[in-house]
Amino acid sequence: MDREPSNAVIAEALEELGNLYELDGAIVHRVLAYRKAARAVREAPVSVAALAREGRATEVPGIGKTLQEKILALAQTGTIPAAEKLRAKFPPTLIEVTRLPGLGPKRARLLYSELGIDSLQALREAALAQRLRTVHGFSEKFEQGVLAALQEGVGERPAPRLLLPRAIDIGQALIDGLRQQAGEHTRVELAGSARRMVDSVKDIDLVASGPNPLQISSSLTKLDLIESVSSVSATGARGRIHSGLPVDLRVATPEQFGNLLQHFTGSQAHNAALREAAVRRGLHVSEHGILDDATGTVQTCASEQQVYERLDLAYIPPELREDRGELQAAAADGKGLPTLICEGDIKGDLHCHTVASDGRNTIEEMALAARARGYEYLAITDHSASHGFGNHVSAATLREQIERVADVNERVEGIRLLAGSEVNILPDGTLDYDDELLAALDWVIASVHTAFSMSEQAMTARVIAAIEHPLVDAIGHPTGRLIERRAPYSLDLEAIFAAAARTQTMIEINANPDRRDLSDVHARSAVKAGARIVINSDAHRTETLGLMRWGVATARRAWLRAADVANTQPWERFAKLRKHYRG
Repeated sequence: MDREPSNAVIAEALEELGNLYELDGAIVHRVLAYRKAARAVREAPVSVAALAREGRATEVPGIGKTLQEKILALAQTGTIPAAEKLRAKFPPTLIEVTRLPGLGPKRARLLYSELGIDSLQALREAALAQRLRTVHGFSEKFEQGVLAALQEGVGERPAPRLLLPRAIDIGQALIDGLRQQAGEHTRVELAGSARRMVDSVKDIDLVASGPNPLQISSSLTKLDLIESVSSVSATGARGRIHSGLPVDLRVATPEQFGNLLQHFTGSQAHNAALREAAVRRGLHVSEHGILDDATGTVQTCASEQQVYERLDLAYIPPELREDRGELQAAAADGKGLPTLICEGDIKGDLHCHTVASDGRNTIEEMALAARARGYEYLAITDHSASHGFGNHVSAATLREQIERVADVNERVEGIRLLAGSEVNILPDGTLDYDDELLAALDWVIASVHTAFSMSEQAMTARVIAAIEHPLVDAIGHPTGRLIERRAPYSLDLEAIFAAAARTQTMIEINANPDRRDLSDVHARSAVKAGARIVINSDAHRTETLGLMRWGVATARRAWLRAADVANTQPWERFAKLRKHYRG
């Protein structure tokens, strides 16, 4: 090949190889190994092809000797021999079918074997002819979903996106590298959607200033994280990291830094609304400054505060800049803007797992870690009897767990432990422990873990039944979404929030960055409906108690104050908010 294959190219090749093996009927562990390796390669901070040429690709997690050889073959010849052999066994268009939501290689092969479907066109024709429902495991609803997905072009490969935590880690590494390369007087800040703390990002935006603008831009080419740079000038540089994610660096003078940072933080909708509001006052706002029509002068701003102040607005936190009423709230001395919740407001975590189910640490280890974070209380909520993924807690084991929690609670000072459970909501809305056992717990969070494809009416009734249960304190990850991986299941959220407000059942913002569920938009709606929010980490080991950060980010984007979130209350007050409160 003329140049080293990028990490994105290698990852795509490994993903395709995993899909081909699954089409060929390989054992699931082999398929998962390729997918895990693809993810590790995509996120690797250095060129994996270069490592492979040096015999060092095994330094990447999930890459063993066999994959080292395959990556080296790809780097040297542009292809992987094993993939070539497998491609010969299947029509080339069959891989496209596997990318459609709800299919995947296993189900695509079944349709290929049963109906001869080997392309998206053949899939469309079979769906229109209502032939998909004739295959066991495929329904009329699935046919309708296929046609909708094809209509929307879902089968096309989307541009890669990164979840927020990874994007922030990369952004910070780039910032540190630029400061080191360009000198201590260089200022570099993260901008764009990552600064607004969105769920996932499609690029990294950076804004910088310093005494030598061209040196700052040129510094981007010297960073190990950067695969390539397409342009360099005194006003900035554009490149991409090894995963293929674009990086856009803009360089300003110190006097103009606030204008540039505000503009490239966005969002586009916020900036458009800001420009329209400014025009009505005879002003024109851009990254270059604020032009006054009356005088013809341009004001540059060293800080964002100065930008908003010139427009007679209070400073608007980046998380709120989505054109959802923030400009109106920022007028009149900003009295309409909320004092947003911050991570330090959180007094306890009400959703975590231990070795009793699928966690990695003991009750005591989780308790000590939570105490070290300054929490006053922690609920131990291992999975219940039928959550669907093994490692569950039977009724008899839960009774033993209650005793273990009580024992640790006695021995560990400085934190209150609650014996709880993450109980599965069964398809009919019932729970998988009896009421007598649930009543013995201090805290019950109920979640949907199975049967995601129910109709909106049935799923809504299922969740409302759990909300109305007198022993359910909260609903966990309410919409079931996995960001960039699984859409929410169908729910009438207006009805859900009304039921939660009526019964005083808490609704969770699950802080796991794969979920952040409720979303910011839905969390804001829940509070407006009168529902009480609780933010939980869903930690499965001590370190992931720190995921709380991302739940708080979602709450901030939802305009939530500390008073809107139940677990900002000290234990004495929070205890009385539970349905389990016994006085």
